[in-house]
This record gives sequence, C-alpha cells and structure tokens, in this order.
Amino acid sequence: MTGFRAVAAAAAATLALIPAASFAQPVRGYYAATPATAPEKASLVTRSTVWKCGDGVCTAAKANARDNIVCELVAREVGTLTAFRANGADFDTDALAKCNTKAR
Repeated sequence: MTGFRAVAAAAAATLALIPAASFAQPVRGYYAATPATAPEKASLVTRSTVWKCGDGVCTAAKANARDNIVCELVAREVGTLTAFRANGADFDTDALAKCNTKAR
C-alpha cells in the first residue's frame, strides 16, 4: 500500500506541473520586429538571439540584453524597422527612431 501511495503522489505532482507549463511564455515571440522590406533569410542570429522571419515579421525569444539593444541589433541585420515589440509592448515613435539609427 505504501508503494501505491508513493506512485500516486508522484503522478499527482507531475500532473500539477502540466497546467503551469501551459501558462509559460512561449519560447519564440518575446520580440517581434517588422522590417520595412522582407529579410532575405528565414532566420538570422544577432549575438546569441535566434530570429525566425516570415510573413513580414521576425520573432525571437527573450535575450540577455536590454530591449533597445536587441532592437538595434536586429535593425543592423534586416534594415529599417517599421515596428518593434518587446514583451507585448510596442516601441513608441522616438524609441523606434533611435533603434533605426543602427539600421544597415
């Protein structure tokens, strides 16, 4: 009977973790960069951030740099951006203009 309780407790603990995982931030999509012209490649890397591009938008997981630095790095690779979003918040006009000073 003790073995059954241990297995049941382990199963319950495992099941308790499943809903929490469904609410986690998706791996891709913390950042969304919209280049003025479509990038030539479907993926690119800025420092250690992997970007996937398609349908006119490039997305990436959260990086270990400030959002404005990440924006500048992707603009340097894909050119002028018409929009940049980090963690669901769009850059305002001034922040986007500053980011685009680093565009290729």
